[in-house]
Amino acid sequence: MTEDAYRYRFDEGVDLQEAEETLLLSVLATEGLYGQARVRMDAAYSVDKALRAIVVDAGTDVGQALGAIFTAFILREFGSSRVHVRRVEGLFACGGQEGGQ
Repeated sequence: MTEDAYRYRFDEGVDLQEAEETLLLSVLATEGLYGQARVRMDAAYSVDKALRAIVVDAGTDVGQALGAIFTAFILREFGSSRVHVRRVEGLFACGGQEGGQ
């Protein structure tokens, strides 16, 4: 079985630490929609610093909401020419470390 995910790649000019902090802000916003417990159970992401990528699991409604919120925030913060997003199969499509609430 494959799972849907969104992979975000960031240009060199983007501070990846700031992108990760924006992801955490997105998690908080998602908690406003679904509650802390459900986000803890259903949200997951992976960070690969070498590839300058973040992958958000989109296999649940919570994950899809997290992806939509994160996308809106990073496009506004960094600009659409510096962030590249695409749907991929599998949470760990970029390697990296697992994260989540």
